[in-house]
Amino acid sequence: MDQRELRNCFGHFATGVCVVTWKDDNDNRKGITINSFTSVSLHPPLVLISIKKQSKSLNSLKKQKFIVNILSAEQKEYALYFARQSQEDLVIDWQKDSDIGPKLNNAVATMECTSWAEYEGGDHLLLLGQVVTFSYNENECLLFHKGKFLQTKTETIIK
Repeated sequence: MDQRELRNCFGHFATGVCVVTWKDDNDNRKGITINSFTSVSLHPPLVLISIKKQSKSLNSLKKQKFIVNILSAEQKEYALYFARQSQEDLVIDWQKDSDIGPKLNNAVATMECTSWAEYEGGDHLLLLGQVVTFSYNENECLLFHKGKFLQTKTETIIK
């Protein structure tokens, strides 16, 4: 199977863009851009993130408390920065750190999570987090579709 073409096929599914943030064992703020995120359960409240096993951030993130920051339409630079693409002179606007860890200011939503479980998922590791608190606003969010960034637009399409 052609992996590039399969990736192109997956790209036809529009996803939100998130940055997962945490503090490492030395209390340093860390983050990684993801677009593989889903709600799993309301009772208990669980979310799933998927991280490539080759990611340099994976070992630092495993077993840590983490925060899922759903990016706003104005935060494309954060998506690129935490995906390790050069963003010279980018200043990260952090909120005051919570007991769970660092949060990005002006994200559309944040979910603060404790580590729940880890599962093998091919070339990725699937991390489940239990949501202990959350917040959200009504801002437009950043989307990723067919290799391009887009933003939501509030309007009713289907009635």
